[in-house]
Amino acid sequence: MILTGPEIERARNLGRLVLDPFDPKHLQPNSYDLMLGPTLIHYTGEVLDTHRENAFREMPIPDEGVVLEPDRIYLGSSVETLGSEHLVPVIRSRSGAARLGLFVHVTADLIDIGSIGQSTFQLHAVQPVRVHAGDRLAQVTFWRTQGEITLYDGKYQGSAGPQPSQIHRDTSTAKR
Repeated sequence: MILTGPEIERARNLGRLVLDPFDPKHLQPNSYDLMLGPTLIHYTGEVLDTHRENAFREMPIPDEGVVLEPDRIYLGSSVETLGSEHLVPVIRSRSGAARLGLFVHVTADLIDIGSIGQSTFQLHAVQPVRVHAGDRLAQVTFWRTQGEITLYDGKYQGSAGPQPSQIHRDTSTAKR
C-alpha cells in the first residue's frame, strides 16, 4: 500500500521515515519530490567491470548546470537524506524530467527497508540535457510492508553524495 502525500508528512512527523531537509511544497498526492545535489560522478573508463573498482571523476555542478551526454551514466544524489525502518522507499523520475528523455533512477528504484542516506541517482539522457543543482528531478514513494522485517545494513548505508558501484565487493561476484 502506497502512502499519500499527507500520510508521508504524518509518518515523517512521527519519526517513521526520514526526509531531511523537508519542504511541504515538495509533497505530491502520493510522493515527495527530491532535489539533485551539488556534485556528479561519471566513470572515466569506456568499459565498466563488475569484478573491479571502476575509475571515476567527481565534478561539482556549476551555476550554469552540466550537460549530460547520451550513452553515458552519471551519478548524482538527492539533497535529502531519506529512508525508513518501517516503510520501503521507491525512487523514480518526475514526469517533467522523463519528458526531457532523462532517466533519473535507471533500474534500481527499490531502496531497502532500513537504508537511510542520500539516494544515488543513476542519470541517463537520451539526448543532451542540462541539469542544475537543486533541480527536482526525482520523487520518492513509501510503501507499507507485510511480514517480518530485516533491516538493511549494507555497503551503501549512510551514503552522502553520489556513490559509485560497489558490486565488485559482493562475495557472490568478486574473484577471490
